Amino acid sequence: MGKRTRGERAGLSRTQVLDAALALVDREGAGALTMRRLGVELDVEAMTLYHYVPNKDALLDGLVERLFAQALPFADENAEADTDAESADWRALLRTYAVSLRQALLRHPGVLSFAASRPAVTPATLDAVEHGLAALTASGFPLGAAVHALNTLSLFVVGHTAAEAAQPTQAEAPGSPAWLAELDATRYPLLTEAARSGAGTDDAERFDFAINALVNGFGTALD
Repeated sequence: MGKRTRGERAGLSRTQVLDAALALVDREGAGALTMRRLGVELDVEAMTLYHYVPNKDALLDGLVERLFAQALPFADENAEADTDAESADWRALLRTYAVSLRQALLRHPGVLSFAASRPAVTPATLDAVEHGLAALTASGFPLGAAVHALNTLSLFVVGHTAAEAAQPTQAEAPGSPAWLAELDATRYPLLTEAARSGAGTDDAERFDFAINALVNGFGTALD
């Protein structure tokens, strides 16, 4: 069966196009993502895709949108804009967001570089940010502090997850717990003890520790 022509929408939606792009990046890496390659994935001409994403930058922004849509507890497309944000537990909201974003990034490590470098610019992503800010300001945060809290949390999660994804796969690679455990214990008694006992070496445990510290610290904006 031949590819459909430029004018045919082929029953696609923007979400389907973005999800196909996300699957392609997951499978073959960000370098494989081109409009032509994505068209092959969807069995359409590359020009057909421009009905849904006007250019490559819009496609990359859409990937970031899909990633954050999996994570943001306030990104429900069916939610009303005037949801009663005052009823939200802002601490639980931020913790849920942080944990979900880390999980989404670990599922799609090929999009990590986009998440770190591309700002939130699509309407869906901006809507989610707006709802998050509404929840925080309704809980008593000054607007500036609410913006700082969301940005700080997002930057930390992306940076932490990028470091996790970049860790060497070899068990005894330099910097790994096994490597640290073999250091001179006389010179580095605490480092070697931590490496040998596993104290402070678990990524998820470290992440939870830091998120709790950040979220609790944000509460000072309410004092």
